[in-house]
Amino acid sequence: MRDVHEDRQVRHTPYTIQRNRRRVKWHHEDQIHITMWREGKPSGRAVEENTQGRTMENWFKVTIPYGIKYERTWLMNSIQSHCSVPLTPVDFHYFKNRAQFFVQDARTASALKDVSYKICDEQNRKISIFVNPSIVPYSVQNKLKPEQMEQLKLTMNKRYDVFQQALDLQKLRFDPDLVGCDMDIILNRRNCMAATLQIIERNFPELLSLNLRNNRLYRLDGLSDIIEKAPKVKILNLSKNELKTVGELDKIKGLKLEGLWLEGNPLCSTFPDQSAYISAIHDYFPKLLCLDGQEFSPPMITDVEVPELVKPCQESHKGFETLKSLVLQFLQQYYSIFDYGDRQVLLDAYHEEACFSLTIPYTPKDPALSSLCEYFKESRNLKMLKDPYLRRQLLKHTKRDIVDSLSVLPKTQHDLSSFLVDVWFQTERMLCFSVSGLFKEVEGKCQDSVLAFTRTFITTPGRNSSVCIVNDELFVRETSSKETQSTLSIPMPTPCSSSMPTLSQEQQEMVQAFSTQSGMKLQWSHKCLQDNEWNYTRAGQIFTLLQAKGKIPEEAFRQIP
Repeated sequence: MRDVHEDRQVRHTPYTIQRNRRRVKWHHEDQIHITMWREGKPSGRAVEENTQGRTMENWFKVTIPYGIKYERTWLMNSIQSHCSVPLTPVDFHYFKNRAQFFVQDARTASALKDVSYKICDEQNRKISIFVNPSIVPYSVQNKLKPEQMEQLKLTMNKRYDVFQQALDLQKLRFDPDLVGCDMDIILNRRNCMAATLQIIERNFPELLSLNLRNNRLYRLDGLSDIIEKAPKVKILNLSKNELKTVGELDKIKGLKLEGLWLEGNPLCSTFPDQSAYISAIHDYFPKLLCLDGQEFSPPMITDVEVPELVKPCQESHKGFETLKSLVLQFLQQYYSIFDYGDRQVLLDAYHEEACFSLTIPYTPKDPALSSLCEYFKESRNLKMLKDPYLRRQLLKHTKRDIVDSLSVLPKTQHDLSSFLVDVWFQTERMLCFSVSGLFKEVEGKCQDSVLAFTRTFITTPGRNSSVCIVNDELFVRETSSKETQSTLSIPMPTPCSSSMPTLSQEQQEMVQAFSTQSGMKLQWSHKCLQDNEWNYTRAGQIFTLLQAKGKIPEEAFRQIP
């Protein structure tokens, strides 16, 4: 009730305004608004005391409409960078959707007026600021007396673990030492929280862990000063309090927290599931490693404080041809091994800490009858997958997990002639490209079914002018009848064909695949494979080398209509 009363006092000016005074306002939602009294001065008696007999002392209240959208540190730094005098804000807090604080003298208030039209947010919107005369702020009016500060310091000293650099302030109001001195330290009150943080700043500058459990905190305005007073805090316990919305965390998100406890607060029940809860909290504290005692993997981002846009490289015609050749050679080698070789060989294509995920667009009504049946159990479609444990499990991390996952997928035959390739981002240290096309399964319950795929690779430079995959995303879907008819339709030769000697079933499939991928006629594909002792990968490499040197005659290739 004291805080509500305080706000009521601020809104009602405790002295009358002379009519000859000119009040200046600007009204536009995209501009900075500052309201100042430009002429005249209140009477001496009005300055001396307000309706409750307290001294005004030239205090001013600064209000930023919709300031709740802005993080405190950014907002105050932005104002200070445009303010001509040093700014010492008192009682910075958020009230409803506004940010508010107090300044003590008219010179500072006048300097704030000059900030008008000079501060823009990330969307280039100018921020409104109002400056009005005010009574003395609540925390200043009710500042703890020196003897009370001394007793609070002694109490906090008893609760400080010097070895762990941890301060336990749970149920502080009911501490026997404070109750015995008739001190009512309620941390929801700004004066009490301000005094607590002041003692922390002066006496526990190396504080790493702060326990505020069970203090009936329903907002964190007063605690927002911890960002300046105790910036080294890594562990914060706010469990068993009365925080109703996750937005309260916006007031302390400047802390680089690694451990946070929120269990027992009403805000925890506002999320549909545990994964949504974890994701929302992680947005406020990207370096968080533990939430409510539950540990999770450290974030992959190494520095989230200074985001930097990586600009693509400029391409020359020669550079584009080199890049095109690199990507096509990679795809040919990759799918040669994927379709016909031992997929464990693909270990060399991935970075040690690479990631892979597979997705299908929907859940089949009867997975057993769907042509996507072998992919359904590995699908990581986040729109349909609600189980947070399963989401983590289906994201393959490390190259061994990736290749083990690829090895259990059905044997396939990709149609290289259907491939569409797009190189959509390139820097000196990164190459991102996508490939889409058609393939058919050559074994299992869905043998000979034709499916479509899109695969996105994020790569870095590898050994011997190759690429190294750091992220691989595979999307698989069913095809239309038109797509099915346009691919993999070259008839297989029979063993008794006069144009080709008798081959095993596996050799016939290899010849067919090599012909499809190389564009050569069946007889030439057979010769290339036979000359290389039916080693598909080596035959592909020899073909690529001879084609680059122009040593394969035109009659070896199929005529394209």
